[in-house]
Amino acid sequence: MTERILLTGAAGGVGTLMRPRLAKPGRVLRLLDIAELSAGDSEEVVRASVTDMDAMERACEGVDAVLHLGGHSLEASWKDILDVNINGTYTVFEAARRQGVRRVIFASSNHAVGFVPRSAGEVGDYAFPRPDTNYGVGKVAGEAIGSHYADRYGMDVISVRIGSCFEKPRDTRMLSTWMSPDDGARLFEACLSTPNPGYRVVWGVSDNTRGWFSLAEAKAIGYLPQDDSEVFAAELIAEHGEPRLDEDPHRFVGGAWCGPDMDTARKEAGR
Repeated sequence: MTERILLTGAAGGVGTLMRPRLAKPGRVLRLLDIAELSAGDSEEVVRASVTDMDAMERACEGVDAVLHLGGHSLEASWKDILDVNINGTYTVFEAARRQGVRRVIFASSNHAVGFVPRSAGEVGDYAFPRPDTNYGVGKVAGEAIGSHYADRYGMDVISVRIGSCFEKPRDTRMLSTWMSPDDGARLFEACLSTPNPGYRVVWGVSDNTRGWFSLAEAKAIGYLPQDDSEVFAAELIAEHGEPRLDEDPHRFVGGAWCGPDMDTARKEAGR
């Protein structure tokens, strides 16, 4: 039997990194994005928005699982977050339900708990939401939508609170939040294969020496991280200096996203 995985936001940063790493014999990746994509071997392309229910239902037809990465990946206006990140996530879950898809993996974010102070110590898997931006609020809403669909409709849903997924960490904060692309693929494979997870929240990070986040739930579903940002530490500290947790922007999990430059509401209101 061919396994078919729907990957929303396939043209985005994380989607682009995951696409070759999630390819394997016997699997078809159905790639969905509003941007133009070309299909490779064992790939299908759907050009559509996650906000389009009819298109999402067609995209979910015959799918075994959905990896929902689509939406705005940075801070945006409330209108855009509401339309794409919140309503779009609802549309993905509802389309999956209508088409009988039993498993959805939702890409949440550390910004769902951005205002958790670093002085609180390790950030647990189910840390209470303290979003730092409209974007963070959208991720909290997505986690709630996933929980609702798991409890009411019996779907298997895993919300992955991604730290920072790039080929290498870009600053000293990412020494704590980094998820290597290879570890990202390992985690998503665990999310796809673990039996009967129900609803779970896991942290999407590598096994970093300077890590802030619990890996208990991720390891419980079979995630075996193999990478550590520490190999980049000397280079980044030489460039940026040692981060101090008693100073902004490092006092909170969300870092600079907790600062005044990300105060979207005041900017939009002009006051």
